[in-house]
Amino acid sequence: MTDAPIAAWRVAREDDDEAVIALGLALYDEDPSPEPITALQFERTLAMFRREPWRGRALVVEAGGDIVGYALLVSFWSNELGGEVCDIDELYVRPTHRSRGHGSALLEALGRGSTLWPSDAVALALEVTPDNARARALYERLGFAGKNIGLRRRIER
Repeated sequence: MTDAPIAAWRVAREDDDEAVIALGLALYDEDPSPEPITALQFERTLAMFRREPWRGRALVVEAGGDIVGYALLVSFWSNELGGEVCDIDELYVRPTHRSRGHGSALLEALGRGSTLWPSDAVALALEVTPDNARARALYERLGFAGKNIGLRRRIER
């Protein structure tokens, strides 16, 4: 951990889209998905979040005037947990800006009920790929745990 101050996360603006998309594509280059990811998918997601903000929001973190990370937060209702869950669908910080507390700061702020998420969530949720030991260690250190295996099936239309 460096002594550099932790930059503040904020809600992304439309003029941040290019940076969010570039970081998002870097995430999938570094930690590939079974499905191909394109800039168009990010464009659609960002436009949907602006059009229907109850679905979710994009956040960014800046350091030295540059956007160095992003997160996509998605809302869903959990019967099991009895309320709204803030799902951290994606969280990425440039490799050169890791280990500076950016991810921890975001997750801790969301856990305290930060204005970064507009409602009172009953839980935070996220996924991590099995080979991403560094991210998993961070999440476990911050209290995330689980036993269920997430499965999904794409619907072809």
